[in-house]
Amino acid sequence: MTASERLRIIVVDDHTVMRAGVVALLSGEPSIEIVGEAGDGRAALELIEEHAPDLALLDLRMPVLDGVATTAQIVARHPRTRVLILTTYDTDAEIERAVEAGAIGYLLKDATREQLVAAIHAAARGETVLAPRVAEKLVARMRRPVQVPLTGREVDVLNAVADGMTNAEIGRRLVIAEATVKTHLLRLFAKLDAKDRTHAVVIALERGLLRR
Repeated sequence: MTASERLRIIVVDDHTVMRAGVVALLSGEPSIEIVGEAGDGRAALELIEEHAPDLALLDLRMPVLDGVATTAQIVARHPRTRVLILTTYDTDAEIERAVEAGAIGYLLKDATREQLVAAIHAAARGETVLAPRVAEKLVARMRRPVQVPLTGREVDVLNAVADGMTNAEIGRRLVIAEATVKTHLLRLFAKLDAKDRTHAVVIALERGLLRR
């Protein structure tokens, strides 16, 4: 493999020992050339200005400029440099912030050398790379039903339903037409993903939406 065929990367981590470990892990890989190291995001940007690497391997929590802010600046100023996050954090908030900033991959530091090398090559090709635990979290979040807020009138209708009132009785209490009550109920069922009136009340009680 010639020098021009090797992937040129920088390693950015504020923990010196951790950074040295990653560099040592990758130094024997003939397909990868480490062209620089940095301990914070600002220094990483300077390295990218100087070397224009194919990929930046970034930690998330760093001084001066953290991984998310650094990622956003790399994407804006150096779009040809891919960003692969390598961190110990796998919380929903951390993952979302990094992905929204433009990171193409999110890997955890318990990855093996083989996994890390494969992820670097995949990310450099423009492929999305996610650690299994991270992928599971994102899939679970996507499957989680979105809770659309209820309007004040919808809550009034739901409270009346919980009181055992018919549509006509709800209309009289709220001084609205019975047809309007039905419209509110249909919207409630859609927002709560409820099968019927009883199911809607049960869901609302579970979520603390009713004034009881």
